[in-house]
Amino acid sequence: MSERSEHQEQPGQSGATGATGSGATVRGGPEPEDIRFFGTTWVGHDGGYALRRAAVAVGSLVTAFAAAYVLRFAYQGLELADVGSFVGILVVVVFAVCSAIAFRKTWDGFSRRPADPAREESLRTVKAIGVIGSLIAYFLRSLGEAPGEKLRRREYETALAAYERRRTTRAGNPAARAGGKGRKAKRGTS
Repeated sequence: MSERSEHQEQPGQSGATGATGSGATVRGGPEPEDIRFFGTTWVGHDGGYALRRAAVAVGSLVTAFAAAYVLRFAYQGLELADVGSFVGILVVVVFAVCSAIAFRKTWDGFSRRPADPAREESLRTVKAIGVIGSLIAYFLRSLGEAPGEKLRRREYETALAAYERRRTTRAGNPAARAGGKGRKAKRGTS
């Protein structure tokens, strides 16, 4: 989230709206974080949001089937090479475990930020091997919302609330605040 100066405004954004508004950010306030394939359309569910969600669901499912088909060819290659049943079973187990880990890590990534980003980076290879698990997680999440929308919305609403609190405490004439009146009254009596 980034704050912009109170005098700047992006094209198409005007006025102040909350997180449940039309998708525009509070003028000068925090901006919503982009989500892959969705941009910031998730804020107000506008700009083809429903169509994008359907496309992500279908695309991830089709890609998962294509990846499974490629893995099938790889397994057939192992059978043709006659490497033995142990290697065949080992390959199936490795892809199944990697897919399960990739599914879990991808699914968790939609609802919370990783506690240790370096550890997540070290699992990149496991996620690449288990790409089918990641694609299935993407498919299932996109049936209900944009993948990662709940996390981004929670962070965005928190940032908006904090921005509003800071803005209301800074707004107005400092001399007109309650503390300022007390000081003027004491000065006038001296």
